Amino acid sequence: MTTVPEDLAYQARRIRRLGVPPQTRDVRIVHELDGILDQVHPATLLRTGSALWEAWSRHPDFTAPDVLLGLDAGGILPTVAVAWAGDLPYRLAWKLDLDLPDKRRFTEPHARRTEVFTYGDLAGTRVLIVDDEITTGNTLANLITVLRESAVEVTGIACLIEDTTGNARPLLESLGVPLCTLTRL
Repeated sequence: MTTVPEDLAYQARRIRRLGVPPQTRDVRIVHELDGILDQVHPATLLRTGSALWEAWSRHPDFTAPDVLLGLDAGGILPTVAVAWAGDLPYRLAWKLDLDLPDKRRFTEPHARRTEVFTYGDLAGTRVLIVDDEITTGNTLANLITVLRESAVEVTGIACLIEDTTGNARPLLESLGVPLCTLTRL
């Protein structure tokens, strides 16, 4: 278990996951919004969403999105929080394969259930992807590819935590997508 120093903008730490298959990442990032280590007060949700939206708004590559796209499951709360803070609509990508039109499939390679789906026609929109953490960037790279194939402009990625052990930033830079985070581990 690795603890993050108290002076970081957003508190998070790595915790070993037990009983995971070999292809699944054996580390989980736990943080202030996931409700694992402590209760989450609604004010914390709003404060965190405001901080992430403000950080993205000040990012040198800032482009205002039309809609946010959050990822199941860890990205749901940060997405809702940023939507409140930025007064923006959101959609969520789910690990549910539903019989709906405009479905796009991408993969989360390190997860137990690797298939993830977005729904709805996003063609011609500017999308900011929101998630709780990023490690390798492979999931988000897969999502970016699928969105671009559907004529979606990905303006950036806003994450609470960047786990630098996975070296995601160079991958996203190679795709031309800016990454904005509150904390780096």
